Parts: sequence; structure tokens; C-alpha cells
Amino acid sequence: MTSGFTLEQLFIDQSIEYRKIVTEDDVHTFAAVTGDSNPVHLDAQYAATTSFGKQIAHGMLSAGFISAAIGTQLPGPGCIYLEQNLKFRAPVFLGQEVVTRITVAEINERRRRVTLKTVCECEGKAVVTGEAIVMVPAGE
Repeated sequence: MTSGFTLEQLFIDQSIEYRKIVTEDDVHTFAAVTGDSNPVHLDAQYAATTSFGKQIAHGMLSAGFISAAIGTQLPGPGCIYLEQNLKFRAPVFLGQEVVTRITVAEINERRRRVTLKTVCECEGKAVVTGEAIVMVPAGE
């Protein structure tokens, strides 16, 4: 198993991007796993009658991309997710690419905690913003 960054390898403003195009299958799979069957996500005819005008992805699906980026890239495998706050700023439509950016904002060496700025964007516009706190393993 690949390990992620240790606390000593991290630095302020260190950043990564994770990219994912949201498909209809992604939305249906997320709905099946979570039980969130809101028709604004699953039914094109219903979604057309809403203020969005068409189907949107679940906000928490985008939040899942934040989790994927943190757990696989920065800090990566071995970190423990402790906290996340989120603000949903705009919808994500099917077929859009979500660009998730994780940036190291603060490092607490004594507690082995790292605060991460988390942002998801579509077409350059923030759709989800927030902050995560993770526990990171110390180096050998």
C-alpha cells in the first residue's frame, strides 16, 4: 500500500488538484448508495421544472471528491479525516468537470493536525468551498 505525505513533508500552500467529470451513472450510483433519491438529481423531466432547469448532481457527491483528493493525494493514504465544513455555492450539472483543489493552510506539529482549504470548481466558478482538518502520521 502506498503511503501519503508525512507531517514533515507538508508545507503551507502545498496544493493538488483532483478532476472528475460527473456522469449520470455517478449520480445514480450515489443515489443508490446513500438513498438520496431527490428527483432533482434523478429525473430530467422533474428537474426541468425547477429553478436549475435540468438535473444537478448531489452536493455531497462533490464533497466526496474532496474526500477522494485528501485520502489519495494530499496528505494521502495514512491520514485520518477529523473535520470538514462545507458551503454549497452553485449547482454541478451532469457532464461538468469538477476540479477539486486541496491546499495546506495550517500545520500543527504538536497535535499532528493539518488544516486544508478545500474548493470544488466548475468552469472556474466555486461550487463547494470549505475547510478540512486531518491527522497526519509523523515521519520515521
